[in-house]
Amino acid sequence: MLSLLALLSSVAWGTSDFFAGLKARSMAPAAVVAVTQAFALVALSIILLVRHQGLAPEFSGNGAVWAGVAGAAGAAGLVCFYTALASGTMGVVAPISSLGALVPVLLGLLTGEHPSTAAWVGMALAVTGAALASGPELAGAVPPRPVILAAAAAGFFGIALFSLDRGARYALLETLWGMRLTSVALFLVAGLVVRSVGGTRVRDLPVLAVIGLGDVTANGLFAYASSRGMVSIASVLGSLSPLATLF
Repeated sequence: MLSLLALLSSVAWGTSDFFAGLKARSMAPAAVVAVTQAFALVALSIILLVRHQGLAPEFSGNGAVWAGVAGAAGAAGLVCFYTALASGTMGVVAPISSLGALVPVLLGLLTGEHPSTAAWVGMALAVTGAALASGPELAGAVPPRPVILAAAAAGFFGIALFSLDRGARYALLETLWGMRLTSVALFLVAGLVVRSVGGTRVRDLPVLAVIGLGDVTANGLFAYASSRGMVSIASVLGSLSPLATLF
């Protein structure tokens, strides 16, 4: 069941990434991230209000710290990723960024996880398959900028996934909310500094809302699966999102 949820997170991520990549070609990638994160924050805030329980006491302290790290790293990763998608080939950028799954795998092992031999074989096949999906594209002339950005996105995504997993072990919903609150706050400050909304238009909002809700749904599925299982396995299954993006 947990593996299925992690796989579903990859589908949700891949689908939202596809449409976000298209949107990043007509507006600033940072604006795409900022607005989509804002929609996700609104949705999560409504859920918390409807729940009528306030923030879980377990979220204070370490839980909030992990949420903050996840928000900052996730936002940086998405900006790099969407910028790469806007300037490069999706068949190259998405698979490279999926290699960020190796970060939580390593950190999971360092924190005491012990996947079975069968799990190791499955993870190796999944990561290799996702990475090789860019093989045909890399055989041609690929400019270095999107490749570098995709590699940076992979690193940030890996940190974000591990932090999301750690925070979800304290309080899942609150971690998702704190993650979005952090990223939106950072983009709000950046927007005030540059005095720009990145070319966002009213007609863009419905699509951006769907992207944001898809992304936070993927985060939620991953966080639930990883926090109740192994982050190493969940991160690899979640890294199959390039397959959904390419299809």
